[in-house]
Amino acid sequence: MKHTKRFTPLAAAVLLCAASLGPVGHAAGDEVVKTAGGVSYVSGGVGTTSIDRLTSLSTDFNLKFVFALKSGTYVADVNVTIADAAGKTLVDAMSDGPWFLTKLPAGNYQVVATFAGNAQKRTVAIGAEKLKTIEFWWAAE
Repeated sequence: MKHTKRFTPLAAAVLLCAASLGPVGHAAGDEVVKTAGGVSYVSGGVGTTSIDRLTSLSTDFNLKFVFALKSGTYVADVNVTIADAAGKTLVDAMSDGPWFLTKLPAGNYQVVATFAGNAQKRTVAIGAEKLKTIEFWWAAE
């Protein structure tokens, strides 16, 4: 028993040190910019760290989608499909959070956002603006 008591302060110090590091799996930078069809995009927005990261990245993008229920609750796991004016699918991705940022060349696009089997379609014109925000609202899950 004396042996165990001698190591108790050391064990406590190790635990305190490890706890101060925070969760490694959720460190800033989890939001990875991906590319599909020549189009860059990133999603997330769950938690303040993710929102801060996406806010800092937003200057590199010209289109932002926000996904929520009409009650105001944000949602994730929204399937996002973006097609160009010719109907060619450029992006077909699942959003990791309520924010989805993408950078598209100037032009007209058809966007379909699907949450819980309910699809919403928007036509979006991209021009010279810095960041256009489009909101998608669903009645319920």
